Formats: sequence, structure tokens, C-alpha cells
Amino acid sequence: MRADAARNLEKILSTAARVLAADPAASMVRIAAETGVDRRTVYRQFESREALLAAIYAARYDAVELVFESARLTEAPVAVALHRYVEGIIDATRRWPVAFDRMIADPATAVRREQLGVRLDAFIQRAIDEGLFRADLPEGWVEALLRQVIRVAAEDVPQIEVAQAADLAVSALLQGVGRTVSPVARG
Repeated sequence: MRADAARNLEKILSTAARVLAADPAASMVRIAAETGVDRRTVYRQFESREALLAAIYAARYDAVELVFESARLTEAPVAVALHRYVEGIIDATRRWPVAFDRMIADPATAVRREQLGVRLDAFIQRAIDEGLFRADLPEGWVEALLRQVIRVAAEDVPQIEVAQAADLAVSALLQGVGRTVSPVARG
């Protein structure tokens, strides 16, 4: 693919992801207009809206797979790997703001999602085994909390730079948000 064609494709995909995140009903014509290309350019690349969505999902998973590799979840010290992972996923989520529920419903991405889930589960188990996360929490708790902390950092406070958002997310995950950590009073 020529360099200009690759740039156009990347621009179409990233613009479409942003536009569709804001308005899931946005037309291909609107996506072309927001991208600054002719609608025929979009239709030459993607014969349908479904094909465009599939390409966006693939691009998002490509970015996430790069995060998994660069975080070095199996080799790096666990705290370092956690921070790299969180920072990378925040960045990928902001660059590819795809509605997660729509993405996970896409059968073409199911296998990739499953493979990445297995890798994340293995990392979380490693972090538990090495004492970074508590071992007494219900199964799935750490992963669910990790996903939510990343979602908040990526989507709810986009004005905070990625690196700072990752620092805050990891700190909140590991230390909570209270001034002092104490058991909740039961009454």
C-alpha cells in the first residue's frame, strides 16, 4: 500500500472510530466529511458500514496487542508491567474510542478478545502470586476493577494526559482513593 493510501486508511479509521463513538448512527457520508475525503474514498475502502466497523475493531485490537507486547507482562517486574499495560490501554482506548459492548458482539473479534483475556488473566495471577494484588478477593474481582479504573482514566477524564492518568489509575487500583485504608464500618 502506498504511504498516502495508508495514511488515508488510518485517518478514515481513526476518524470513524471517534465519530461513531459520539454518534453510533453516523453515516458513511458524515465520516467521509469529517475525515476530509470524498465519500467514494471511504466506499472504495469499505463496501459497507459493517466492513468499516470490522476494520475499526481490528485496528483497536492491533493497538491492544501492541500494548500487551510492550508491557512485557510475563518478563518485566510486575508493577512495571502493570503500569505499562494501564498506560498503553488508556492510550489505545482514547485513540480507538469504540463502544466496547458493540465490539465484543462482533464474532470476528471474539477469538482475539479471548486470547488477550487469557494473557491478562495470566498476568493478574502472576501479580497475585507475587503479592501485588490481594489473593483473598473473589475470582474476577481484580480484572473487573482493573477494567473499570482504565475506563474511567481513558474515557471519563480525557483532559488528563495519558501518563498522569495511568499514574492515577494504578495508584487508585493498588492503594484506593481514601486518605487512610481501613475496613468499612458495618452497622
